[in-house]
Amino acid sequence: MMVTKLLDDLNDSFGYTATMPVLFLGHGSPMNAIEENQFVAGFRNIATTKPKPNAILCVSAHWYTNGTKVTAMDMPATIHDFGGFPKALFDVQYPAKGNPNLALITKNILTPTPVLLDDKWGLDHGAWSVIKHLYPLADIPVVQLSIDYTKPADYHFELAKKLQSLRNKGILIIGSGNIVHNLSMVDWAQLHKVNYGYDWAIEASTLINKYLVEGNVTPLLQYEKQGKAFQLAIPTPEHYLPLIYALALQQKNESMLLFNNELLGGSLSMTSFKIG
Repeated sequence: MMVTKLLDDLNDSFGYTATMPVLFLGHGSPMNAIEENQFVAGFRNIATTKPKPNAILCVSAHWYTNGTKVTAMDMPATIHDFGGFPKALFDVQYPAKGNPNLALITKNILTPTPVLLDDKWGLDHGAWSVIKHLYPLADIPVVQLSIDYTKPADYHFELAKKLQSLRNKGILIIGSGNIVHNLSMVDWAQLHKVNYGYDWAIEASTLINKYLVEGNVTPLLQYEKQGKAFQLAIPTPEHYLPLIYALALQQKNESMLLFNNELLGGSLSMTSFKIG
């Protein structure tokens, strides 16, 4: 009853009930926040293919926590959670508002999973570096949901399904990570060479894309069992799990559009997709 009341209040506030699409964005280097390239053009273009949302709920690879948290402050800080980049990148601010009401609704929707209302995090670069290209005016409230690093992929898949009702309240749900993400094997000299991947990265990327388009969820949830190429592509799960959150929200007969489907530096992919 409480969740229904909160959702009704959210709908009254926004007055929007059409089903929003879902995005998974391959965010890549933080430098994409200030560079002009085909990938940021892809982010901008995808924003023109859907209604303007009332708010955004973002699941970023860079908020990886023990337990589940959701940002609940009025004005989340722009977190520069990286090092070794130019001052111009550290100067970027993305002053989007938060939405404590949406945070509370998210907490209640995910019951009985304990969710902590967080007032200390903000927007990490997995969120703001891509959202700023979708909505450069920072006029859409943004809330972040953390990824519990103690849980497996199928747990996150089932948890994410509970967020489905938010799509009917004008909430854009974004997963932000990278499907192929092995920083230890990046060919830094070739980092800006588009469509350059090691054989194992090409194999993993091709198979994952195939499973995504086919709606074949099982191997994507059991990625650890898919052989050497997957193990190299996903050496740790934090950049992969945002894909699972987005994928869980795909309803029967909803379309999936792949974009920014390129490999970089041998061992990174920028592949992104839109559901709905």
